[in-house]
Amino acid sequence: MSFPPWMITTSVMVALLDFFFFLSADATRTIGGFDQKNVAFDQNYNVTWGNHHAQLLNQGKEVQLSLDQSSGAGFASKSYYGSGYFQMKIKLPTKDSGGVITAFYMFLNTTMHDELDFEFLGNRPGKPITLQTNVFANSIGGREQKFTLWFDPATDFHYYKLLWNHHQIVFFVDDTPIRIYKNNIKKGVEYPNNTMQVKVSLWDGSSWATDGGKTKANWTNGPIEAHFQDFKIDGCLSPVNNPNKDCFAQNYWWNTKTYWQLDTKQQKAYDEVRKKYMNYDYCTDKGRYPIPPHECTG
Repeated sequence: MSFPPWMITTSVMVALLDFFFFLSADATRTIGGFDQKNVAFDQNYNVTWGNHHAQLLNQGKEVQLSLDQSSGAGFASKSYYGSGYFQMKIKLPTKDSGGVITAFYMFLNTTMHDELDFEFLGNRPGKPITLQTNVFANSIGGREQKFTLWFDPATDFHYYKLLWNHHQIVFFVDDTPIRIYKNNIKKGVEYPNNTMQVKVSLWDGSSWATDGGKTKANWTNGPIEAHFQDFKIDGCLSPVNNPNKDCFAQNYWWNTKTYWQLDTKQQKAYDEVRKKYMNYDYCTDKGRYPIPPHECTG
């Protein structure tokens, strides 16, 4: 395990090691007995843009996306889904990644826009990479929450996961929940119920990603590369033109009552992560939302 220089002091190191032990030994759980065995890329995904900037490695068990001044790249699931458990192992660019966005997300943008985002906002060497999460429901977004992780996401692969059922959406880093978005129709909360596709991309976000757009992509050490593994998908198939009405049925393990809320250990880990590592929450941004959105209250 490696920490960037900006995080290392004796007291911080001790606290982080204690916290990491708590997460790994006390609070994690294998979700639903989900088989994390990797499958080949082309079983579930296709390259969708920047073909010359996407390379299959390790007999199709790993994908490298690269970014230079001419193009980035992306891939997407062959199918669409109406609920499920979605994960990707990601290793972020190891060089200067200022202005660069690496994204893993669920997406639909037809007459309705639903989206669930992991967006990594790159940074200069030695400075923290921000993980931004966001939720779009019924074409309404602006629900960003940002984290500085307890490890350097550029030094090794880590899992990033989404659990999506009719009761909640949970964002996980490895097995630690960092964000929950509840389905609370009674409070007028919009909730993503539409068919979505899994997408991954590496692209130039110099206009806004780092320091509000002040830090631009540095092409002198290019190309900038990100790596991806584990292309297994456990989801309810739901074509866009013929949505599957059974995708929230309890015959899918992720829809069973066990996954309607966090268990006690997960809740403890969730509370600790948000207390220590979340550095922006739209729910508390009174400049943007003088009146908090419905999902932020109560």
